Amino acid sequence: MASPSSNTSKRKAKDKSISPPPLKRKAQSTISKGAVASFFTPTSQKPKDRTTWSERAPNDDTPPTLLVGRYEPENTEELDRRRRRKIAAFDLDSTLITTASGKKFGDDPSDWKWWDSNVPSRLRKLYTEEDYRVIILSNQAGITLHPDPKSKAPKAGNKNKVEKFKQKCSAVLAQLDLPTTVYAATGRDIFRKPRTGMWTELCRDYEIPEDEVELQGSIFVGDAGGRTAQLKNSETGAAATAKDFSCSDRNFAHNVGISFKTPEEFFLGEPPRDFVRDFDLASYPYPRTNAADGDDSSDVAFEKTNEQDIVLFCGPPGAGKSSFYWRHLRPLGYERVNQDTLKSRAKCFKAAAELLGGGNSIVIDNTNPDTDGRKEWVEFARKHDVPIRCVWFNVPKALCEHNDVVRALNKSMNPETRTALPALAFNGFFSRFKEPKAKDGFQDVIEMDFKFNGTEEEYAIWGRYWR
Repeated sequence: MASPSSNTSKRKAKDKSISPPPLKRKAQSTISKGAVASFFTPTSQKPKDRTTWSERAPNDDTPPTLLVGRYEPENTEELDRRRRRKIAAFDLDSTLITTASGKKFGDDPSDWKWWDSNVPSRLRKLYTEEDYRVIILSNQAGITLHPDPKSKAPKAGNKNKVEKFKQKCSAVLAQLDLPTTVYAATGRDIFRKPRTGMWTELCRDYEIPEDEVELQGSIFVGDAGGRTAQLKNSETGAAATAKDFSCSDRNFAHNVGISFKTPEEFFLGEPPRDFVRDFDLASYPYPRTNAADGDDSSDVAFEKTNEQDIVLFCGPPGAGKSSFYWRHLRPLGYERVNQDTLKSRAKCFKAAAELLGGGNSIVIDNTNPDTDGRKEWVEFARKHDVPIRCVWFNVPKALCEHNDVVRALNKSMNPETRTALPALAFNGFFSRFKEPKAKDGFQDVIEMDFKFNGTEEEYAIWGRYWR
């Protein structure tokens, strides 16, 4: 006989409602149908990527830094055989395309859209109806083609960045579907805008002698135009706009000798905005009073007033101190003491003492930005019983940075083979700088403004935008 407890348990089990069996839910795949189809499609039947990639080096002694992707449509029309001497060149990011996500920088090769819906049709019209060679020139400092083996940065991550950039460009070029080339400058060398290395490469690739380009009809369009910020205009309803991050695109067009427009001007027909340059070449024209060979001896820049003395230079890197020494003080018999050469301050004092002991007048060719550092040389001069004079090179930072890059990238103007300095070298000087005064112990302080000294050929190099 069953116990009451067992009957109760059976009754409870029988009275319990019975639910239908759970449904099997289909997992949502993150793989697109197109990707699946592509996987099972034989390689011979897959669409061909019509962009061919290559790399270029700035010279024989350095690894490649220029990435070049040339796109050729499936059926290159007879139209492309025309002699095209007008070039319409464009920046890439924030000019032809922008991120679809709204991020400032997209890391997904599919995260892009046309900057404006009429961009592709406008480019096609330039090519098919107006006989322009359409080219893309882009600075891409965020990727490195060949990382320094000594660098501790992860190599795999950078390689992935390069591949993603290639994928994005291939997609852009495929949608545009014009015979064109994208040039991406990844280093801070001759290829980087506003320098003209990419322009030289495109002329060579399309067999257009640079002196045969129709400069008057050619154009460069980019977003780095040096435009100033604009406040919101309550009367017109115009929104506030931020200033441009640089003026490199406008300066590139200036260097090449072609007209420049921003994307808003070119694609939308908006009027030009005000712009400024932190360094303007118009302020430093070639001094026509110079002799043909660049000699300005008629302009006395420095006079020797003591039988023996010390001349202390004070000025930022790139201010022209060393050039001033070789041009003006070396002919007067001054010997040079330079910390870049001697490598330490202690060695500079030792060399200076030896030169003074030999009866020489000397120049201390260093930056000497602060009062305390200059005071050591004043006391050194007093100890050796010779007067000390100061030559202060009062040169703006932007001009110094320009001079530094010109020197580093042009062997003919770089007799000491100096490399380009980091921004820290300039920022450090100006953060520590105190103006030198005669009361600090100097016999006198001679203030020097910058003046280009050289031939017209040298000015042709110097008188471009380099940064």
